[in-house]
Amino acid sequence: MFVEAQPGWRFDGVDPSAEMLDLARLTLGPLTARAELHHGLIDIAPEGPFDGAACILTLHFVAREERLRTLRELRRRLKPGAAFVVAHFSFPQGEGDRDLWLSRYAAFAASSGIDPAQARKAGTTIGERLPIFAPEEDEQLLRDAGFSGVSLFYAGFTFRGWAAYA
Repeated sequence: MFVEAQPGWRFDGVDPSAEMLDLARLTLGPLTARAELHHGLIDIAPEGPFDGAACILTLHFVAREERLRTLRELRRRLKPGAAFVVAHFSFPQGEGDRDLWLSRYAAFAASSGIDPAQARKAGTTIGERLPIFAPEEDEQLLRDAGFSGVSLFYAGFTFRGWAAYA
């Protein structure tokens, strides 16, 4: 957790899911005093400017235009040169790629102990409900939002992570 790794830092967290914010409070425990948690979308986030930001496993729930708007608003709240780390579902979207990558996701889940039928169902649901983009599209969205120095730092099965700078 960032809050444990950086004892002098304070944090603001934004999430549209009240349940996820409750989980954050539970996870933070006594360290909750160093975090301000906000229920909603980017519009309710404080103006900043912030020294850095992270968006982990959330943007794959957001449609393209709203994702670009969210990234622009996030970028606007950062100090010049501030680091931004983002990670979410992102894999090739060419002919047959989507099914291939979702089958790999399901196979990995099954190999980790998830019932194979449930793993396949999860892969199908993800494919139907989430606006997942190819890695190069995600990188372009970061650039279009005003970030520079966009660079891939993580790739694991269906997930990718980038670092970028305001």
